[in-house]
Amino acid sequence: MGYVICHRKRTAGFLGMIIFLTALLAGCGSKTVSLPQKKDEITISVGAESTTGYDPCTGAGTYLFFNGLLAFDEDCHIIKDLAADYTISPDGLTYTFVLRDDVKFSDGTPVTAQDVVFTYMTTKKSGSVVDLNNVQSVEAKDDKTVVFTLKKPYSVFLNIVAELGIVPEHAYNERFGEKPVGTGPFVLAQWDKGQQLILTPNPYYHGKKPNFNKVTILFMPEDAVLAAAQAGTLDVAMINPQFAREMPPQGMQLLALDTVDNRGINLPAIPETKDKDGRTVGNDVTADPAIRQALNIGVNRQKIIEDALNGFGTPAYSVCDTQPWWNPETKIQDGQVEKAKALLEAAGWRDSDGDGIREKNGKKAEFTVYGRTDDLQRYALAVALSKQTEALGIHVIAEAKGWSEAKSLAMSTPVVFGYGSYSPIQMFYSFHSSNIGVGINNTSSYHNPQVDVYIEKALHATDQQEALKYWKLAQWDGTTGLGANGDAPFLWLVNIKHLYFVKDNLDIGRQRVHPHAHGWAIVQNLQDWSWKL
Repeated sequence: MGYVICHRKRTAGFLGMIIFLTALLAGCGSKTVSLPQKKDEITISVGAESTTGYDPCTGAGTYLFFNGLLAFDEDCHIIKDLAADYTISPDGLTYTFVLRDDVKFSDGTPVTAQDVVFTYMTTKKSGSVVDLNNVQSVEAKDDKTVVFTLKKPYSVFLNIVAELGIVPEHAYNERFGEKPVGTGPFVLAQWDKGQQLILTPNPYYHGKKPNFNKVTILFMPEDAVLAAAQAGTLDVAMINPQFAREMPPQGMQLLALDTVDNRGINLPAIPETKDKDGRTVGNDVTADPAIRQALNIGVNRQKIIEDALNGFGTPAYSVCDTQPWWNPETKIQDGQVEKAKALLEAAGWRDSDGDGIREKNGKKAEFTVYGRTDDLQRYALAVALSKQTEALGIHVIAEAKGWSEAKSLAMSTPVVFGYGSYSPIQMFYSFHSSNIGVGINNTSSYHNPQVDVYIEKALHATDQQEALKYWKLAQWDGTTGLGANGDAPFLWLVNIKHLYFVKDNLDIGRQRVHPHAHGWAIVQNLQDWSWKL
């Protein structure tokens, strides 16, 4: 149903490793071999490397090397991390954090309040995905006290604080991402770009000490990952759903981990036009609410998951299913083909020439959906969707496109997107009218004044329960909303399962529900992993 184009260069060393694995498999005459295992080491492949390095100030940090003032526990509740305590003023404008006394960076220097100030101001200037525009000021009152002043109350500020790792001002430079210095459980000891990362324990880590003296993270194409797992050279291997129905290699088990990592398709909600920069935006077909609503109720999400993902996923109906800010009233009944067809008929979409595709005012009910050339799952979802919409009289053309080009065309052509985080802020980015045309935010050009009001009230609430109320109302208030039973500017399909082959005798600890992290979420508690005796 599709293919993956790998743009990563295979170096001589990498090719040598693949040749070695092939020879090893052929020589043994068996699908799997068992190689000696060092109990203080582990070798894994859990996703692609960061091409920009590991710097939280540019949005590419990782919990392996950094900690925030706050963190998320196994149940995704916000807890203290580098902060020993914090307070919030009644007006929601002032956040005061007191640092722990026992925290050092991996070079042995203590973490100070000035490091926190530097981290936040550097991040704000970098224009990264971490949105700090609402931060008025960050001040170090003394070595251990930091005070944030916000322009307006911002109910998701603690979520941001829990995700932004702290960097040392004295060690920060333009190449920091290649040799990061942080407070996390591991140190980046070696980076062979395009091939591997080698991690060693941070001797100054303030939390539970890792059980491994060496962690090797290999970067491989999907077929090479499977071969390496079968050869016994990987202890954890992230795999594609297309391979997951195969028998796990001897000595390994398949883990299908729950996520809030969803896949959905933006449906431009305005007719085709040109924006102020001359770009094409909008789509004459998906601009009709009847098309968007018919797709949402007419497709069978579980069947799409079976066809595209080998069944590894759960149907998705919003950007935040099961999370505290999700409105369960947006969970519609899907697979209602006849109801969807009636809705289209009533809206004037009819197949007048008998070619199986409906028309309205001379316009065919057809549009393209872009998957990614470097992500088989997304293209497979587009293909599976296209097969189902035939029954509705809607012609969907599934096409694989390079990610940069797909994003540049998303304002007019639907694209399979992936989201999923521990914050409701994605609703603001994807559905508030102020974000239309801002990067790849609100690619549906969606504008509902009532939804805007609800989102603004949620963002600027000083009480978390009040914020939750308005996030839910933005999705559906009984009359209108951004959900599938409302304006439906997105067609949400699936919360994917994150799939891994894991050695039988490896304990990976308690995994919290994974966010959208392209496989890396499994190592968020790597310091808790251990070999079973």
